[in-house]
Formats: sequence, C-alpha cells, structure tokens
Amino acid sequence: MSQQTPPEREPGRYGKDESLRSRDVTEGADRAPHRAMFRAMGFDDEDLSSPIVGVPNPAADITPCNVHLDDVADSAIDGIDEAGGMPIEFGTVTISDAISMGTEGMKASLISREVIADSVELVSFGERMDALVTVAGCDKNLPGMMMASIRTDLPSVFLYGGSIMPGEHDGRDVTIVQVFEGVGAYAQGEMSGEELDDLERHACPGAGSCGGMFTANTMASISEALGLAPLGSASAPAEDHERYAIARRAGELAVDVVEADRRPSDIISKRSFENAIALQTAIGGSTNGVLHLLALAAEAGVELSIEEFDEISRRTPKIADLQPGGDRVMNDLHEIGGVPVVVRRLLEADLFHGDAMTVTGRTIEEELAVLEEEHGLPTDEEIEAEFLYTVEEPKQAEGAIKILEGNLAPDGAVLKVTGDDEFYHEGPARIFENEEDAMAYVQGGDIESGDVIVIRNEGPKGGPGMREMLGVTAAVVGAGHEDDVALLTDGRFSGGTRGPMIGHVAPEAFVGGPIAALEDGDHVTVDIPDRTLEVDLPEAELEARLDAFEQPAPAYDGGVLRKYGDAFGSAANGAVTNPGVKRDE
Repeated sequence: MSQQTPPEREPGRYGKDESLRSRDVTEGADRAPHRAMFRAMGFDDEDLSSPIVGVPNPAADITPCNVHLDDVADSAIDGIDEAGGMPIEFGTVTISDAISMGTEGMKASLISREVIADSVELVSFGERMDALVTVAGCDKNLPGMMMASIRTDLPSVFLYGGSIMPGEHDGRDVTIVQVFEGVGAYAQGEMSGEELDDLERHACPGAGSCGGMFTANTMASISEALGLAPLGSASAPAEDHERYAIARRAGELAVDVVEADRRPSDIISKRSFENAIALQTAIGGSTNGVLHLLALAAEAGVELSIEEFDEISRRTPKIADLQPGGDRVMNDLHEIGGVPVVVRRLLEADLFHGDAMTVTGRTIEEELAVLEEEHGLPTDEEIEAEFLYTVEEPKQAEGAIKILEGNLAPDGAVLKVTGDDEFYHEGPARIFENEEDAMAYVQGGDIESGDVIVIRNEGPKGGPGMREMLGVTAAVVGAGHEDDVALLTDGRFSGGTRGPMIGHVAPEAFVGGPIAALEDGDHVTVDIPDRTLEVDLPEAELEARLDAFEQPAPAYDGGVLRKYGDAFGSAANGAVTNPGVKRDE
C-alpha cells in the first residue's frame, strides 16, 4: 500500500515562511502529533500557519501589582489574534516586594528577576515561539521580562500592567510608602494606632503597581527610553480603559515586529542605555534602576559601568518631582502626557539621543512627532504642573542618582537624592549583621542623631538575594531622622525609600569587601558633593582587619536560595547569574 501525503492546509497570512521558528512544531507530516496537541486547545489551520507569539504573564493574587494582569494579557491576546498571530499565554512567578518587605522572604525578590528571565527563555525556547509580548506588574517582573527579551533576541514588545491610583488619608494622597513610614511614627509614639489603622485601610485602593516613582514605575519609564516599549505606554493607570487599549496595541505591534524581523538587538544600543539613565536621573527614579540597567546591558553585550550613571546624572538635571522625593504619583505624570513630555524636554536640551531606535521601527524623535501629531501630546506651553520643571530651571541642578566611591566602596555604592543634594554627614557606625537587628534598634528608640547605621551581609551572595529595606529606612524617617541619620548597606532599597540611604555597597561583606571590616564606633563620612563613602581609618588598619576576615558559611545549605546565591555576581555589575554575560568580579 502506498503512503499518502496528508492534505495541504490552507496557508495563513505567513504562508509557509520557513524563517519562523514555530515551523519546527507546526509544519510537515511528522509534526501531526504536535498539531494535534494544539488543536486540543482550540487552535485551527490559520493559527498553525501564523507566527506563535508567547505572552508570559505573572498574574497572581499575591500582590495588587499583578492581580489584574490576566485582563491586561487578554487585551494583548486579542490584539495578537486580530493582527494575524497565534497567541499562546503561559505563566511565570512573581514576588510581592511590599508583602515580603522586612521579612526573610524578601531574599526571594531579586532571585525572582532571574527566575522570570530563565523561565521565559525556557518556555519560548522549548516551544519554538516566534515572538513575545512580555507582561509585567511588580518590581522584578519588569527587568526579568526585559532580560528575557534581550537574551532570547526574539521580536518582543514590553507591556506594563500600570500603576495603582493613590489612596486618600487625612485629606491627602497617600501610597504604601506612607504606611511603612507610619510604622516608624507609631513606634516613636508620633502616630496613634487608630490613625495607622485608618492609613492602612485607605493607602491602596485597587489594582496596580505602587504609585510613586518607585521601582516598577521607574522600570516602566525606562522601558520607553530603551525602546523596548512604545513611547507613552508606561503611565496609564492599571484600571483605566487606556491601559487595555495600550495592551491591545502591544499585541498588534508584536505581529508587526515579527513581520519586520525587528529584534531587541536591532533596538538596544549604548545610546539606548544612555537615554535610560538620563531619564532615570531626571525623574528621580529608583536606585534599583542602576542594578537592573547594568543587568540588561550585560545581557545585551553593551559595555556599561556603574560610574557612567554618575557621569550622566551630573549633566542631567532632575526635572520631575514625584514620590518619594515629592508628593505626586505616576497618574499625575500621565495626566500631562506621561514619560514622553519628560523625554521631549531632555531631547530639546540635547540630553537625550533622538536617533535611538524603538520597537515601532521609528526613532525616539520620530515617535515623539507621531505622538504630537496623531495623539495630541500636549505642548510644553500647554503643560501646567508644578511638579514638572524645565531643564533651564530644574528642581535640582543634577540628577537624583549618585554613585559614591571610597575606601568603604571601592566598586561603588548607590544613593538616590530625595532631599538636599549637598548632603554631608559624619558620625559613628552602628553595625548590624542583618536587617532584623537594625530594625529592632530603630524601633527600640535607640537611634541617635548623627548615627551611621550599617547593615551588612545582605548583598547578592551574602543575603543571599540583596534584600530591599524599605521597612528600616521608612522607620528611620518615621522616627524623625530623615536628615540627621545615614544608613549604608550591601543590600538594596525600595524605590520608595527616601533620605540619605546608601545601598549596593560593593564589594559586599560576604566576599570580604571593606564594609566587612567596620566596627562599632568607627567614624564614617558620607559626602555627596565629593561622591565619597569613607571610614576614618589608616589604610594599614583597614587592610589588617580585612586580612583577618573569614568568610561566613552560606546562609542556606540548599534549594533555590543557595543555588542563586552561589550564582550571583557583584551588584556593581548588575548582580547577574547568567554565566554567559557575567562581568569580571
């Protein structure tokens, strides 16, 4: 009996384009079992002749940042389907930074960035996907998804889930940061239990990522500057109808980038990263942006050093005054045009590269022109907002991000200025080997004006996972010490942290960085104008202490915390775990 060839399927929009990777699982008689699996899920011949567009979605009931992402992803899926693609949604993890904050669980946060990137890479590789619409909500979702797009180099569109609206308490707008600071005020007797309870109940009115220019909104803004997301896509609130229109357009655009074979490697460049840093510093973005941009640059093969953040910040003024430094939130920026109005001011001042490419196939400058002509982006003359300044008359002459170096941080440390950018502080070190002990010190009322609180062994390897410490920093501020107490750590801070808080001290204590040699009472100087972080010790004494250093045992014997703790690189290089891109330590 002769073998019969299966009947030809009707070609879809892409016919039998062998350049599509998905043909590995959709074309040929030997792929009949694979197609049978797809048909079980409702896909038809037209779908199977179309590009497969993966939609990684970290939706979860663990955080308001992500609780609505199924709806956002559904809109993107509609856009993919209508544009002629074959959308396939799959899940990945998320960690709620706000809920894990101040607990041992916070050690999982940075690890989740790596797990997200790894899982999206695995699924898109294993299932032979052609493109991605990466959906993100909570803080580490955003860099994790962008890392995955860059690493896989699949045609990709980044899609943010949007931020939460502010709550209202005592006649003023509030966010989760005011609740954390309320804890400190309550501990000091400056706030009643009833007021703290009322604040807790009204701070977070619905779905969306934390509303200020904290980490999620910083990275969403940066996604526009990098060109991985369309200009104007970051600022719409999570529960606004415009967020879902943005999601649908992202799905449509994903099919366009497949047609054009437009990949992250065609978009990302050194100029993209310079744009991202300029925007970060101009809007007072999170210190986490430094860590994540270094990681993204490593994935992209772009040489980027931590010192370049300071160089760009010195020439880029801070022109947006948003929380935590100011009072306004992302929705306020959205109402006057969003990130593009900041980009335009930087571009007109020659502080931004207008020729950098974007995911739409147009440059930044061309995208701005489209927004102005077709979508009614307000002119500078039409914008009346006391929180958005001009480059000529900025909020601060330099950007908010400062990189400090010195004998305590030979590889750098990171500070976001939320107050006086001429800050100078010196005082005795108060040493704590973990966050919990430092928190007990602050809440116990032992903190004194002039203190330099040192929290070590919280770095990428030593923690492991480089915990964020909004609980401690907010407690310091809530106790009335925003301007007269400094804090330094090899861990990280939330984007909501304010005050003279220096993080990412590198090398970290666990690997024998100078922070490991500090002793109680050592005289420490924080000098922002001079960009130095120093301990007043003779070089010989510091070296002798470091020679006597013995590395502690890892905090965990096994499991995911040990695995990623062993793999993390230095914070000075983005704390990456991908062995293919790790820079020299």
